[in-house]
Amino acid sequence: MKLTVVGCSGSFPSAESACSSYLVEADGFRLLLDMGNGALGELQRHCGLYDLDAVLLSHLHADHCIDMCGYFVARYYRHDGGPADAIPVYGPEGTERRLSTAYGDMPDEKCMSEVFDFRTLEPGSFTLGPFTITTDRVSHPVEAFGFRIEHDGRSLTYSGDTGPCDSLLGLAGGTDLFLCEASFTHGKEDIPELHLNGRQAGEHADRAGAGRLVLTHIPPWTDPARNLADARAAFDGPVELATSGAVYEF
Repeated sequence: MKLTVVGCSGSFPSAESACSSYLVEADGFRLLLDMGNGALGELQRHCGLYDLDAVLLSHLHADHCIDMCGYFVARYYRHDGGPADAIPVYGPEGTERRLSTAYGDMPDEKCMSEVFDFRTLEPGSFTLGPFTITTDRVSHPVEAFGFRIEHDGRSLTYSGDTGPCDSLLGLAGGTDLFLCEASFTHGKEDIPELHLNGRQAGEHADRAGAGRLVLTHIPPWTDPARNLADARAAFDGPVELATSGAVYEF
């Protein structure tokens, strides 16, 4: 299994990175987790526009889904050969309506579904290509999901956006790589059910028995070095910051 960080900035793109987007590959299958602001351009450094096999959207805040509007243009108005075949797009209830509203002036209200096969996420497990996907709701002001992705005895857990919650611990239990948000700074922001700070990300990794922790979704106004130090103080395993273009194979 191979993970490529397409974008890892939280809330809005930084000078170094697009917003949340992560490419997961195995056995020739390409799965994208989220497609936030700026991610579509960065994605083309790692994957052809028409080479994705499926998309999972953790929730419908713009920094996790808005570049799906541009991706619709690329697939629907494809300059060579007409619209691309529909690919599965898994997201919370109302994903098609959210993206259609964001796009605005569409030829008709159903044309987005001609290139995206929208499927509604629910807690549980399902098979997608070579992967077993387990999803559960996490703690955020809108409906939001974390994902555990398993293949050939290996696992990746992606937190999406969440505050502290037991469901995230369940998804991350014994995971090989824990891609966990760390938006807040310990001792500075304390807003329940919104985001984790670096220390809390480390604590979740420690309690879950994760093999490796990668901190992501750090907004431009948050000090990543502080969050990294806080996470390392709470988790004895390897900890690092996600960076745009970073590749992990496991």
